[in-house]
Amino acid sequence: MRPTTRRAAALSLATCCALLAACTATSPDGERSTTPTPTPTPDPVHAAEVHLPPTGATVLDGADGAARAVQASAAFYASAPVAVLAPSDDPAAQVRAAAVAVAVGGPVLLSPTVPAEDTASTTPAADPTSAELERLDVLAVVTVGDVDGWAEEWAETRTEDDVVVVPAPEDDGELADLLRAELAAAEPPAPGAEVSAVAALDRSAPALLGSTGTAAGAPAEAAPEDPSTADPTATADPTATPSPSATPDPSGTPSPSATPDNPLPRTEHADTLSGGVVLSTGDPQDVAAVGTARSVGLPVVVVPGGDPRVASSTVQAMAANPASTVVGLGTAFGDGQTLEWKARTAATGVELPGGGQTLFPGRRLVALYGTPTFPALGILGEQDLPASIGRVQGYAAAYQPLTPDLVVPAFEMIVTIASAGAGPDGNYSNELPPEIFVPWIEAARDAGVYVVLDLQPGRTDFLTQARQYESLLRYPNVGLALDPEWRLAPDQVHLRQIGSVSVDEVNAVSTYLADLTRMHALPQKLFVLHQFSLRMIDGRERLDVSRQELAVLIHADGQGSQPAKAGTWAALRNGAPPVAWGWKNFLDEDVPMLTPEQTFQVQPVPELVTYQ
Repeated sequence: MRPTTRRAAALSLATCCALLAACTATSPDGERSTTPTPTPTPDPVHAAEVHLPPTGATVLDGADGAARAVQASAAFYASAPVAVLAPSDDPAAQVRAAAVAVAVGGPVLLSPTVPAEDTASTTPAADPTSAELERLDVLAVVTVGDVDGWAEEWAETRTEDDVVVVPAPEDDGELADLLRAELAAAEPPAPGAEVSAVAALDRSAPALLGSTGTAAGAPAEAAPEDPSTADPTATADPTATPSPSATPDPSGTPSPSATPDNPLPRTEHADTLSGGVVLSTGDPQDVAAVGTARSVGLPVVVVPGGDPRVASSTVQAMAANPASTVVGLGTAFGDGQTLEWKARTAATGVELPGGGQTLFPGRRLVALYGTPTFPALGILGEQDLPASIGRVQGYAAAYQPLTPDLVVPAFEMIVTIASAGAGPDGNYSNELPPEIFVPWIEAARDAGVYVVLDLQPGRTDFLTQARQYESLLRYPNVGLALDPEWRLAPDQVHLRQIGSVSVDEVNAVSTYLADLTRMHALPQKLFVLHQFSLRMIDGRERLDVSRQELAVLIHADGQGSQPAKAGTWAALRNGAPPVAWGWKNFLDEDVPMLTPEQTFQVQPVPELVTYQ
């Protein structure tokens, strides 16, 4: 209903009451008497109409705070009796405006950045803020900060002058009276913490951020002497001076439910929106939009950087606020499809060893290489499962004092072993049964140990073998390594040449692994490519590193003298795509093997160090 229509309804109701007051009745003896004047209908209480965007994820990608404020208002409000307006260039006013909006149950909008005297800026077609106020069908605009002139100019452009512009008092008590609310006082947030402070606002217990004094106390309308409540039939004195915060209506009819002492219509909060969550990077440009989200009761999670999977705190916040609709503020969240799968992953609450759902930066892995019960293939098989966990934890602990990053222990387990004979399937690879690795993977998970499955495929392809271990790859603490040294052409056998793989085959595996990770809402997976010769990966410059479901790492696993290993490291890094890097220490073959301190002197410092 348009404000003019709502006002007409109020006038019609008043007229009907007047007619009822004038009605007379005839008594049995024929005498006519006037019936008592009925009690007038109380002032109507207005509530906004609110809604969520469609199920899934939406990114509000406005270039600045004013644009995002409009987008947030449109996303959550179908209409609103009251909107709050603040300057685009006044962060403190925006914070206070957000608190007002949460208290009153309306959206926060920001004045346009163009000069108010520019007449073109006040037209809805040219100014999104004006257009949004029109769409909301507002009865009143509460202004916070130096926007009164712009707001009044906008109100004058209305076809019917039916919107009041009410400056918010600077005094907390007067503001509480205006809003008819109990308002707690709160200190202004520190610079950079504005969004977090607004995100913590609670409309069931509103507080005034940036308060000018102590708690605002009870609203004046609750006091018995308030004329609007003490005597509902009282008529305002037409000669009285209006409240300074009121914009008089030239027609002489007050705004619906407004009083001479309080020009704001009476409002109540719309029902809390459920099933949604709003994400902000903490950008101060989000203050107004976050205030709008809190005004409809939506939880807001601050996600520095825009990826809700990164920090343990945001993962757990997402898990604590399950939602079918996710709204991201700003382009840092990517497009809606990207935000949807990242948010869905974070909402599982399942984390990697060490916390969070992404591997790098902030984490380094130290691994034992080999396969269970086969000591000849590496030190992983030299002891039983409990002893293996204890051993790798000891190796990782030796690195922790050397870095501010978290050092996580890991197993790199060979699950398909290059074989001298063709075998029954003729592929020169012995595929071990997936079930034998389950106890190791689950024990590792419980002990905070990451696991990488290593493939040595022989004459078959990496993708075929990876699919055979999909049941293991669905564990959240399991990644995948490809070892091209053991990838044979149809006429090759092991140890007569160094194997190789085309980058197209590698990319096919990474696509499969990324799709699997996204489908099952798994934490990011480590995708390792072993390499000690440039010929081992043909077309490496075309390596796909775009999939954020994976952390791609090139593992320099050559052995020998340290000068030779350093030369291999430099050659592999030359012209490499942007990936993480791994280093291997051979206990028996390196001359000499680097100590942990020496290993972390390698530049760049490896994200993965493996012991074989």
